[in-house]
Amino acid sequence: MKTAFYANLVALKTIVRREVRRFVRIWPQTLLPACITTLLYFLIFGQLIGSRIGEMDGFPYLTYIVPGLIMMSVITNAYGNVVSSFFSTKFHRSIEELLVSPVSPHVIISGFVLGGICRGLCVAVLVSGLSILFIDWPLHHPGVMLLVVLLVAAIFSLGGFINAVFARNFDDISIVPTFILTPLTYLGGVFYSIHLLPSFWQGVSLVNPILHMVNAFRYGMLGISDIHIGIAIGFMTLVSIALYVWAYFLLKEGRGIRH
Repeated sequence: MKTAFYANLVALKTIVRREVRRFVRIWPQTLLPACITTLLYFLIFGQLIGSRIGEMDGFPYLTYIVPGLIMMSVITNAYGNVVSSFFSTKFHRSIEELLVSPVSPHVIISGFVLGGICRGLCVAVLVSGLSILFIDWPLHHPGVMLLVVLLVAAIFSLGGFINAVFARNFDDISIVPTFILTPLTYLGGVFYSIHLLPSFWQGVSLVNPILHMVNAFRYGMLGISDIHIGIAIGFMTLVSIALYVWAYFLLKEGRGIRH
């Protein structure tokens, strides 16, 4: 039992180290774009549009949208890191070496997901540091902020893993970000409060999971939210557990790998 435990621990460390080195080594492609994109959002929405909008929920418009911009960066980077890495492993057939080794599927999933979480955290720190140049950070509850970032990064890392399992070519890994993540993100309360919407569309917006994530992080930073914080965190926890179970059974069955 101890031998198997240490073997799995070594395998986990190896996968995580490889994933972190992978995105750090090509930082101009993995970390820098998030900073440039966020800087453009700050300049356009903050300096140009934000000055005309004024305040939203008692905060300057740029301050109000910063939590959403950080969440956007975490979502896209955590997802993109795992979906591209795991599909590349499938494409080059190196995943078969892991599957035939005495390594638990939990270790394989956890290794890739932790790599995605690390990239999500790195991007969150970079974007947050960049935002300090434009706003004063009113930290309401840092613990909630850290918890939300970890949950969101885990959810979309698992989502990227599942997408990579089903993907048959490199074009398939871009379908979900283009047709699902992007619309949900822009409709997830990043740039506005859902209280500005008619009652019908407020109800529709509540179905959007990204709305809960953005508002939970906004609560941690600003102390305001359109969603009850307990509901948002509970929802994210359940989603992460459900995605993990799904990913485990897909890997255990060899779906998209052995067939």
